[in-house]
Amino acid sequence: MTNEFGRLALHLWTIDTTPLATALDAAREAGFDAVELRRTDFKRCFDAGMTSAQVLDLIRNSRIPVGVLGVEYGFLFATGDESQRLFDVFRESCEYAVELGCDTLMSAPGQINGPIDDAIKYLQQAGDIASGFGLRLAIEFNSQHDGLNCLAVLTRLIEGADRPNCGYLIDAYHFTRSGAGGRGFESVPADKIFCFQYSDLSPNPVTGVRRPTDRLPPGQGVVQWREMLGLLKEKGYTGYLSYEAPNPAQWERSPYDVAREGVELTRQLLKDCVPD
Repeated sequence: MTNEFGRLALHLWTIDTTPLATALDAAREAGFDAVELRRTDFKRCFDAGMTSAQVLDLIRNSRIPVGVLGVEYGFLFATGDESQRLFDVFRESCEYAVELGCDTLMSAPGQINGPIDDAIKYLQQAGDIASGFGLRLAIEFNSQHDGLNCLAVLTRLIEGADRPNCGYLIDAYHFTRSGAGGRGFESVPADKIFCFQYSDLSPNPVTGVRRPTDRLPPGQGVVQWREMLGLLKEKGYTGYLSYEAPNPAQWERSPYDVAREGVELTRQLLKDCVPD
C-alpha cells in the first residue's frame, strides 16, 4: 500500500510491556504496514546492554518499516543542561530515523511546562536540526498538559515557529478530550498534517493523570470517527494512521492478539466510516 489513505502503523505503547523484537513481529504478523517507535523502545534496549548498532539491526531485520519515530519529550520547555541533553538526544534520533528510512519524527510536550514563546524558539531549533537530516517533525498537544493542551495553543506554537518541516500530529483521543473532536481540526492546513494517532475515548476518562492509559480500541468509545476520518481523507492525508491505545488491560493480553484486533477493528471502521 503506497501513498494512499488508510496505511496503518502500530504505536508500540499499545503493547508496551512487550520486548521490542516480539512487538515488531506482532505488528508485522497482524498486518500493520509499519510501526511507530518511541525513544523508550531504544532506551530499554540500551539499558539491557545493546548497542545502537544492534538495536538498529534488530529493527531493520524485523521486516516491517518504521513509519514514525518519536523523540524524547521535553525539549519544547526544558532549559539549561537538560535542554542541551535533550537536543543531543534529538540529533541522535534524527540519525536513527535516517538509518531506518523513516522521514517523520514526532513529539508530545512531555511532563514539564513553560512559556509558549520559549517553546516557539525551541521548536525552531528542533526544526532546523531535523531539516538538516531531511526530516519532518510532527508536534501533538496533550489534553492533560498544563500548557500545550489544545489546538489553539498548538497552532500558535507551529505558526510561531514558521518552519516548513514542522507540522501537526492529530491525536483522536486528545482532540476529542479537548473538545476538538470530529471535524474540529478543519482549520488545520492539509499540508501541515504530518501524523495521525488514534484510539477511542471512554465516556468516563481517567482524571488527574498526565499520560492517560485508559485508551480504548476504535469503536468502543465516544470518538466521532465518521467525522474525524472523513475530514482527514477530505484533506488528502496519506500518512500513517498510528494505532496508539495504551491500556493495562491490553498489556495483560497476547501482543499478537492485541495487534491483530487493532487491524481488524480499524479496517472495519474505515469501511464503515470512509467508504471508497
